[in-house]
Amino acid sequence: MNGIFITFEGPDGAGKTTQLQKLAQELKKLGHDVLVTREPGGTSISDKIRGIILDPVNAEMVDQAEVLLYAASRAQHVHEKILPALKAGRIVLCDRFIDASVAYQSYGLGVDIDTVKSISKFASSGLQATRTYIMDVPVEVSMQRLNHRAGGGGSDQQLDRIEQKNVDYHSRVRAGFHQIAEDHPERVRMIDANRAAELIAEDVWLDCRQLLEEHISV
Repeated sequence: MNGIFITFEGPDGAGKTTQLQKLAQELKKLGHDVLVTREPGGTSISDKIRGIILDPVNAEMVDQAEVLLYAASRAQHVHEKILPALKAGRIVLCDRFIDASVAYQSYGLGVDIDTVKSISKFASSGLQATRTYIMDVPVEVSMQRLNHRAGGGGSDQQLDRIEQKNVDYHSRVRAGFHQIAEDHPERVRMIDANRAAELIAEDVWLDCRQLLEEHISV
């Protein structure tokens, strides 16, 4: 496998998707073959599962079902899209991956962490990211951005089932991301995302250039 797998993580409203897109633009400018994708989703089957997971109508979803649905979406995504791209030598940028399951389902919901990791490992056939950027913002900022998205800023976009959860839940998720960063310093870079987007992008690009130099010629 010759490609590079980079994932973006962080609490809801942290701006990870924006930073992923900015990095993709920089990489493409240099002529790199880049695949941009997301979880849950990324394939036709995975997107259908995403709809079930995030639909606020499904408020009665039990924790076990959520864990398994995320894993099912990931299995299809990894084997249909991510692994072929990596084998072709492409740079894959993914909006969320296994760290999200650990943060949201183990720390957020309280599901046994070894169970979540085991199921995720099976679903992904052991695939791990080469580098993970965690966009970090205080929970208060995260909630403000979500409220802004839901209508406070003139938008009528409805928050999904996960985004609608309470502050305590989102606080546990953020703590989970911090623990993941502490446990995996060789892979994870914690980025202060409570700043101007341009400054955040500079930090991500600086680290990514070093990563590329270790694998391919920039």
